[in-house]
This record gives sequence, C-alpha cells and structure tokens, in this order.
Amino acid sequence: MSDNHNKPGSVFARAWQIISRDDTISPEEKQSILKLIQVLIEATERSLGRTSGENAQATTQEVISKHSLLAMVKHQADELDAIKRISNLTLSLDLRTVLDGVVTEAMGLVRNARAVHIFLYERGVLEFGSSLDSDGVRNKPISIPRRNGLTYSVVRAGKQIIIEDMINHPLYKGLPIHEAGSIISIPLKFKDEIVGVMNLSRTTTGHFSRSEMRLISLLADQAAVAIFNASLYKRVSEMANTDSVTGLPNRRALDERLQEECQIANQTGTQFSVVMMDLDGFKAVNDTFGHNIGDELLYSLFNFLAKKMRGSDFLARYGGDELTLVMRNTDLEAAQAVTQKVIELMKEYRFDFPSEKNLELGITAGIAVYPVHAGNPSDLLRAADSALYHAKKYHRGGYSVARGVTGRLNPIRMRDQNS
Repeated sequence: MSDNHNKPGSVFARAWQIISRDDTISPEEKQSILKLIQVLIEATERSLGRTSGENAQATTQEVISKHSLLAMVKHQADELDAIKRISNLTLSLDLRTVLDGVVTEAMGLVRNARAVHIFLYERGVLEFGSSLDSDGVRNKPISIPRRNGLTYSVVRAGKQIIIEDMINHPLYKGLPIHEAGSIISIPLKFKDEIVGVMNLSRTTTGHFSRSEMRLISLLADQAAVAIFNASLYKRVSEMANTDSVTGLPNRRALDERLQEECQIANQTGTQFSVVMMDLDGFKAVNDTFGHNIGDELLYSLFNFLAKKMRGSDFLARYGGDELTLVMRNTDLEAAQAVTQKVIELMKEYRFDFPSEKNLELGITAGIAVYPVHAGNPSDLLRAADSALYHAKKYHRGGYSVARGVTGRLNPIRMRDQNS
C-alpha cells in the first residue's frame, strides 16, 4: 500500500470509514474487502490518475455489495454441503459410527463451538452416548445429567432449550462454570419418541443465528432417525445372538466369539481355552417335572454360573443342557483351575423344585486350548467336545483334557481274554 493510502482523507481511508461503519460485515470479511478495494484503487490510479472521494465511495459500495453476494452464495453452498453430510448419517447401522458422525457434524455448524454431547434416552434414563470438544477430544464422559438440569429439562419439555448466558442462568446456579458461553439443548425425536438429547455449547454468549438453528434442527432430525435405526439393528442383532431360554449368548454368538478369539490369539501370540460342559442329572428333571421346569432350571443355573465368571470370560449355551466357556489369554493350567472351580460351584447352587423330591445335579467338562489342541474354531470345539465325551464316560462330575493335535497317539492295547 502506498503512503498516500494512509493519509487522512485519502481514497483508502475513506473506504475504510465506509466499511468500518457496516456492522453486517465480520472483521475477517472486512479485511478481505479492504484488500480487494486496495487492488482496485491502485489499478484505477494507474489508469486514470487520482480518483475523487465520490468514486472511492462508489467503488467501495460496489465491492461491498458484490462481496456480500459472494459471501451469501458461499454460505449457502456450505449449508448444502453440510446438509449432504448430515443426510449420509442415516446410511450406517453401527451406533458408534452414527454417534461419532453426529458430534463431528455438530461441531462444524456454529462459530466458536466449545463442545457437543449426546445422551441416549431409554426407559426414563439418560446415558452418555458420545462427545467431541474443540480440542478434538472424543467420547470423554462428563458428569451424569442432573434430574433438575438442562438435559432432563429438555426431555420433560420435549422441546429445545437455548441458554444465551450459561453463567447467569438459573439452571447452572451453584455449578462450577468458569467460562462464559451459551448452549443449545435439543431433543432427538423419532415419531414423537425421544431417543436422545444433544447439547451444543460455544464460547460466546447471545442467540444462535437463523442459519445455525436451521442446520442444528436438521442435524437433530437426521440424528434421531439414525440413532433409532442403529439402536433397533443392535437390539435385533443381540436377539439373534441370544438364547431364548437362558438369555445367554447362543451358538451363533459363540461361533463369532471363537473367530474373534483366534484373531486376537494369532496377533498377540497368546492362547485361549474352551471348556465344553454338560449338566449331569438334567434328563431326570425333565422326566420328573416336565420341560417347563427344565427350562426354568437352565435359566436359573446358567445365569448363576455366568455371574461367577470373569468379565473377560464368555459363557454361551451350546444347545440342550450344554454350556461352552471361552477364556481369553488362558493356558491349560489356568483353564483346569477355572473348570474345577465351576464344577465345585454346583455345591453352592440351589433350585426350588415343585416337590420335596430333590434331584442331584452336577457338571462334567472337556477342555481344549488354542492352538495346542486345534488350529481353528471348529476343530477346537470338536476337541473340547471329544474331551467332554471322554469325561462323561470315565470321569463324570469331573473333566478331561483334549489330546494334542501333534502328539503321538498311544497304541490301543487289547486285553487278552485268556489272561
């Protein structure tokens, strides 16, 4: 810029006075407009000599007008891009993917966004779903929503609540809020059913613009549909992998878990164990009291055992009165100790039969370890099942260990009947 542009009354100074008085233009846009005016004025000076103040004002107003039009077009294009991305949220049926996508989009919808949190709502309770803050930190749970706080207030009201000044609002009275800002909390509704609440906060106080509100509302609508569909898919998938009698994982879930355990074991160079278990005395229960009582017994006993397992253990109903226990990062010695403990747990179990007649129950088990006894899930199950068959024949109420896949088989010796 030439020195003449800095002089009071210069063309550029006049342009700056015009622009600075226009409150509809943001500071960033003002700088952009001034740079454009500077180029135009310098070009005009070179071709026509010094321009008058009237020409400067006309040039400035024309630039402002065209820049505002371009800014509006750019803003509308950005909105269309946002709408397209928001609409794509419903394409996924994975709940985690959906939630992470929603918070990512939300952070880009308003200026000076501080953080966004989504809470899922089911059976009258709000639970943390997902979050993202301006530093890029994801899924860091915050305090549990207060019953008299903002998020539950939105659930009860069934409509959005906007707080333009968080520090001075009654809902935040007495809370340790040290930073000023505003927040919008909006219900995520699908067919009048609230599936969650989204809270979007920012560092500035005041109202949200119409454009921001339009995009936030659109995001909330699409998020509600996506969350409902993903949650429904998750429930259906869980039902497909759940045994209807006991509520435990079923054979399908077991197969999926074994595949997962094989991958983990191969990647980490560790072992995992499978224990096939059979309930001794169950046939007598069905014969004596009927299948309804038999189902009640299976539900009661199998869930009793499931509660005794470690968090990393996986207990599934294999079929009938058989259970399968999968233990991650567990060698043969550890598997034997756990199996013996399960067998002994039967001494603690009690079931109220319809009559005073009490039937004796027990557990017989077979153990197989990956990759010691088999190199794939199906062979591992067969190895454990063969060990179970051997135990039922020779060690009822105890357990047997599968034969190693690489070891030599002991020769079968036929006893001489004449000896």
